[in-house]
Order: sequence, then structure tokens, then C-alpha cells
Amino acid sequence: QVQLVESGGGLVQAGGSLRLSCAASGSIFSNNHMGWYRQAPGKEREVVATVTSGFTTNYADSVKGRFTISRDNTRNTVSLQMNSLKPEDTAVYFCRCIASGRVYWGQGTQVTVSS
Repeated sequence: QVQLVESGGGLVQAGGSLRLSCAASGSIFSNNHMGWYRQAPGKEREVVATVTSGFTTNYADSVKGRFTISRDNTRNTVSLQMNSLKPEDTAVYFCRCIASGRVYWGQGTQVTVSS
């Protein structure tokens, strides 16, 4: 069983920055595929960024050049640095982990970007 706890959400003005963190426990973190997803009101959950166990990263086109995903295997954390935030980035952001073929989700953290 994997537990994921997100932190770092909040309210920020457009153009500002936030950093989200996700702390994982209950598995060998370095083997896990990690990612950040988001869900805006009335919309489906979508991928924002992912990082593999080999540190390969992928980003949604909408956040390329603005967001950076990183992982720290010594602290069992994955982070999402979000810069140049836009109102359309407003959503609940979820951490996701794939461990031993199973998918786990965090509880989500709200990010609100005001115009």
C-alpha cells in the first residue's frame, strides 16, 4: 500500500509561482513512476507532468516551459514547480504513483490563480 500526501497549493495571482510537493511512503520510491494530474471544475482529470524511475520527464503542452517536475529519491518526494501561472491553471492537483503495477492517488491540493 502506498500513501501519498500533497502540499503546497494555494491562491496566487496570474504570473506568480507555486511549488507543490508529494511525499510518498509504503513502497520502494525509486522504482515508482510518479506524476502530477489536475482536475478543473466540470472537466476531466488530465495529466500535467510525469517522471519515470529513470528520471525521464514528460509535460502536457499547456505547461511546457512553465512547470518543472522533479523527484528526490532520498526523501521520497516528487515536486512540481509552477511558474508564470495562468487562471486556466486553476484546478485541484493530484499526485499519482504507479508502484508494482498498481495506481495510487493523493487526496489533492487546490491551486487557484486569480487574474
